[in-house]
Amino acid sequence: MRLPTPDKINAVAELKEKIATSEVAIMTRYVGINVAKVTDLRKRLREADVDYKVYKNTLATRALDELGLGEAAQFMEGPIAWAFSKDPVAPAKILREFATTSKFVTMAGGVLSGRVVTKEQLDALATLPSRDQLIAPVVGTIAMPMRNLLGVLNAVPRDLVSVIDEIRKKKEAEAA
Repeated sequence: MRLPTPDKINAVAELKEKIATSEVAIMTRYVGINVAKVTDLRKRLREADVDYKVYKNTLATRALDELGLGEAAQFMEGPIAWAFSKDPVAPAKILREFATTSKFVTMAGGVLSGRVVTKEQLDALATLPSRDQLIAPVVGTIAMPMRNLLGVLNAVPRDLVSVIDEIRKKKEAEAA
């Protein structure tokens, strides 16, 4: 029996660490894609702060087993690349959009917050609004009372000045 090489041990440890520290790890099948297209995909993913890397399926299966996520290995058929991200929606959106223009890359399955997810669940995830789109209305709702309070607080001195000015005009009219 051959002992695993240090490179293989390091690759398994790296993959385990990436799966454990990422909100989502998506497995993608990539068959027949040319260099230009994969470069374009990597660029799009990098811009969204998504790490995209290929691991041998045997090493990935070992890493998944060690993490207690062995059932995710069912999605690893053929060449598989992994997309890792802290934002669970961004890589799913990018990969789904890319798949509409290039049939060479498809989502196969993955791990979301420590749970195994299917391609269908990842497709549903890709239809959700981005994190920023979800946060914007909440921030607006939180800020609205502060804006209203600021308007009320500004109104008091403004109205006081208006009242004093009217009293001045009235006194001037009476004196004339």
